[in-house]
Amino acid sequence: MPQDPFDWIDDESRRRERAGLVRTLRPRPADSVLLDLASNDYLGLTRRPEITEAAAQAARRWGAGATGSRLVTGSTELHAELEHELAEFCGFEAALVLSSGYAANLAAVTALTGRDALIVSDAGNHASIVDGCRLSRAETAVVPHTDVEAVRKTFDAHRGRRAVAVTDSVFSVDGDAAPLPALAEACREAGAALLVDDAHGLGVLGDGGRGALDAAGLAGRTGVVTTLTLSKSLGSQGGAVLGPARVIDHLVNTARTFIFDTGLAPAAAGAALAGVRLLRREPELAGRAREVAATLHGRLTAAGLTSARPDAAVVSVQAPSPEAALAWAADCRAAGLVVGCFRPPSVPDGISRIRLTARADLTGQQLDRAVDTIVRTAPER
Repeated sequence: MPQDPFDWIDDESRRRERAGLVRTLRPRPADSVLLDLASNDYLGLTRRPEITEAAAQAARRWGAGATGSRLVTGSTELHAELEHELAEFCGFEAALVLSSGYAANLAAVTALTGRDALIVSDAGNHASIVDGCRLSRAETAVVPHTDVEAVRKTFDAHRGRRAVAVTDSVFSVDGDAAPLPALAEACREAGAALLVDDAHGLGVLGDGGRGALDAAGLAGRTGVVTTLTLSKSLGSQGGAVLGPARVIDHLVNTARTFIFDTGLAPAAAGAALAGVRLLRREPELAGRAREVAATLHGRLTAAGLTSARPDAAVVSVQAPSPEAALAWAADCRAAGLVVGCFRPPSVPDGISRIRLTARADLTGQQLDRAVDTIVRTAPER
């Protein structure tokens, strides 16, 4: 009898179960009673009436889907308007909208490098950057986390090659920020490009939430490109690449995750555009998100927990073991609070954590409840 070609999956499933690494989907209801400190809705825009109504209006006008790739029928006037306002808001010459932040990173990394290029990548970079490096066929040097001197030495060892340094602006595990000014200077000295994933910076850092590149004085600078997600601070879905106009034109002609992917749905484009405009009207939201993060960090550390100081809106709190982190997150949920859980192999340093995302719309009462729940359910160390 022929062997089932998927029998190996059962072995993999058993291995994951023994290691405690089984992932499960947990559909949430539309109106949850749980307090959410796990999502990336940093500014609380996902349910703002201005955002949801903009999505509905876009769907009614342009249809439920983009109908095709951006180069065929998937580009609407709405997409062009979003790209123009994103670029202007963040201080770049041009922008290109894609279907996700993941696709944006794959597009930027692969289109700006290639087989003969060198990529210098931070060890703490997001999986989408890691995958982009792998797909690019470029030589990739992974350097220690936020180590600018290691970046400089790597460039020095490969003088004369086309090179790109790539980093998150704010790292998603501990919420620490990359040393962008120093990285930019190292790239300038080496004649290399700097590519920054600002997924966790947009809406939280910079003047009125214009992002980490704005905060570092690098927005629009020659040799600097950034990627964004529209699914965090802007309360929508999708991704974008921002940079010099010739870089964006190059991506339109070469980036496979742009050329061969269906365009972003009009509803998402409309919601993201409304998010940008709302940020212009309410620039104080960015500061409020940072304030909430600082409050969480201060109160949790005062209670004796170990928490990395947040540079944006991500607050991580260390757990003594992977099992303890899982149990801690489960106990928080049972008490009505949803938090993230990070553990090996997802974290390169091997330290397990629960992760909190500070939201600008959290009330003082909700902050009290969150801190009380986290401290009360904390595992013994």
